[in-house]
Amino acid sequence: MVDHTPALANSKIVTSNRQGLHENLDKVVLKHLRHTFKKPIAEHSQQAFDSIAKRVDDHRGPLVFDSCCGIGESTAKLAERHGDALVIGVDQSAHRLDKHSLHFDSRDNAILLRADCVDFWRLALSAGWRPSHHYLLYPNPWPKAHHLQRRWYAHAVFPALLALGGQLECRSNWLLYLQEFERSLALVDTPATIRALDAAAPLTPFERKYSQSGQQIWQLKAALLDDYSSLLG
Repeated sequence: MVDHTPALANSKIVTSNRQGLHENLDKVVLKHLRHTFKKPIAEHSQQAFDSIAKRVDDHRGPLVFDSCCGIGESTAKLAERHGDALVIGVDQSAHRLDKHSLHFDSRDNAILLRADCVDFWRLALSAGWRPSHHYLLYPNPWPKAHHLQRRWYAHAVFPALLALGGQLECRSNWLLYLQEFERSLALVDTPATIRALDAAAPLTPFERKYSQSGQQIWQLKAALLDDYSSLLG
């Protein structure tokens, strides 16, 4: 495995034109919880999903989702951590995914998939796939106030993310992102915990970069409910 440690890390701190929870957060999240997301599935996402469906269906152990996996460093490490699981790393960028084989050995219990998570989560839900663990490691924070609905917890696909279930873990170098995520989960009676994280063994290039830049890493964890049907729609 290649050492990705940079000679010097100087990552910028996330800045926003807001200091506290977005004033429209509850309104936006509740709107999405009450309405079905009907955006058509992209053809490339459907084809990618179909290409792994048999392997997933044949797998007898747990599933782990590594959403927005980038180059898949986290996917490789999570496959090692969850040795009995099939770990699916999903990213919409072919450019990022193509870098995986240059740095990481393939693992029998890991799959990398080029697909939009907005599509993949809904397809997985329809297929009855239920991950035991779901990782969202350093998603794009979209920190500007008018970008609220691009953040996963305020996106129209949020109900699908909830319905997939499992142990959810999100990491970010922007505490407010996780605080808003925590609030969104509270709206569906799902408690979450946030803590500062020592990234001594980073899972992703971003985690390594932020840590070496002296930034605090934060972690949110939540046990998603088995059934949200009474709270959705």
